[in-house]
Amino acid sequence: MTAPTSDFDHRNLLKVGGIVLAMNILLMCVKIAVGIWGNSYALIADGIESASDIFVSLLTWGGFFLSLRPPDAKHPFGHGKIESVMGVLSGVALLGAAVAIAAFSIREIRTPHHAPEWFTLPVLLMVVVVKELMANRIMKLTTGEMESRALEGDAWHHRSDALTSGAAAIGIAVALIGGEGWAMADDWAALFACLIIAANGFRIVKLSMHDVLDGRVDNELVAALRRTAEADAQVQQVEKCRVRKSGVGYFVELHLQVDAEMTVQAGHELGHQVKARLQKEFPRLIDVVVHLEPHHAAAVQ
Repeated sequence: MTAPTSDFDHRNLLKVGGIVLAMNILLMCVKIAVGIWGNSYALIADGIESASDIFVSLLTWGGFFLSLRPPDAKHPFGHGKIESVMGVLSGVALLGAAVAIAAFSIREIRTPHHAPEWFTLPVLLMVVVVKELMANRIMKLTTGEMESRALEGDAWHHRSDALTSGAAAIGIAVALIGGEGWAMADDWAALFACLIIAANGFRIVKLSMHDVLDGRVDNELVAALRRTAEADAQVQQVEKCRVRKSGVGYFVELHLQVDAEMTVQAGHELGHQVKARLQKEFPRLIDVVVHLEPHHAAAVQ
């Protein structure tokens, strides 16, 4: 585990966020302009949907940086839950985008229109490449430097753009090859892409709500925490290990079984010792609370 708490990481995140915003604005303008000029309704819809993506990205990244703020008098446990709430927002926005694109595609399927111009195809392919690169860059942050539902949702917003643009590109290619009778092929392709977008929107909402409600974290993390705590010779057994996710970090509560004759001073020192070892090995632990139990206490839970 690594923690995105250094100044370098913050600057890197700000840089990525700025690039994402600038590229979104540029691509939105290109898609709408080329869509109008090239008679591609799918491209125009894609551009309009990108406008909502810009707004959602601003909220998502803003909320993410707010979640990194340290604890204060009113929020002694920090602001990490803002990140999970923004993850829910990102997922809901994805579901909304899927519904909007589906509705637009169905309307265009039922309304006869001319086939798009050929030059809309390379533009869409360019959009696919750029959007997928953006999605991959943000996704690497969520799987490497941090585990952020909000940024994962933002990454999927860009991937949904790539999917709808790729589907539209396939549809336009079919329309150009097949002629006027296939003019609605890009609309059918966009409609199919909506299923993938909606599925990932639901997944992100589900995972984010799990974090908001302090759901169970990864079993491997809990097992690793137990092993590290039990490595201390004075710890007889880990009775309980409760972990909850807050933003990109974790709060841990440990109940350790120790010698029933241990003095208060020795127990106090042991608690600090175990906490320091855990936070050194797992830098994303925000805080560790250690509670000592006599070794003859209840069985491990």
